[in-house]
Amino acid sequence: MSKRRLMMLGPPGAGKGTQAKRIATEKSIPHISTGDMLREARRKGTEMGKEAARYMDAGQLVPDEVVIGIVRDRLDEDDASQGFILDGFPRTRAQAEALQQMGIELDAVLNIVVSDEAVIGRLGGRISCPSCGAVYHEMFNPPATPDVCDACGYQGLIKRDDDQPAAIKKRLEGYHAQTAPLIAFYQEIGALVAIDGEQSPEEVHDAIAEVIG
Repeated sequence: MSKRRLMMLGPPGAGKGTQAKRIATEKSIPHISTGDMLREARRKGTEMGKEAARYMDAGQLVPDEVVIGIVRDRLDEDDASQGFILDGFPRTRAQAEALQQMGIELDAVLNIVVSDEAVIGRLGGRISCPSCGAVYHEMFNPPATPDVCDACGYQGLIKRDDDQPAAIKKRLEGYHAQTAPLIAFYQEIGALVAIDGEQSPEEVHDAIAEVIG
């Protein structure tokens, strides 16, 4: 039976979002990205968004209580009733336990493994559209016209504060410190599957497809 309740795990810049969107399309399940939801809250200027922005702009992880509340509301929506793929949640053992308390059991936790050096190289060249959120890379995936978004035509692509080198290093330190117990948690229950994230995107997708069917 094909697995439907899925989670993507891996450091920032591992390609989780790209792979999750493709799987969501192929399996007709929603891609639930906490990063996108947090950025949307920040753009709207909500109290939660302002709180999240303080941590995100400093390259720190957003507190559990903020993220858990966002995800709980999202999983209650109708389109998640037949399955989903989580991207960016849970990120800590406390979040994983909160997910279990919601009665959610994951079919597979796909851990995309990428070295710190590769992450810094990937994120250091990342630029994004402040209008629609499309993401590019100065070297690997530049827009067709410099500084203009391919998706919406907005001119003035930016490098987010959390993609600056110092912030990237802080994000990686936080990631390793907080997710090591999470990795152990999913190893213990037999849900964790390691995927080599330094392959080509197509090879990463093929490895994931082999796991989820």
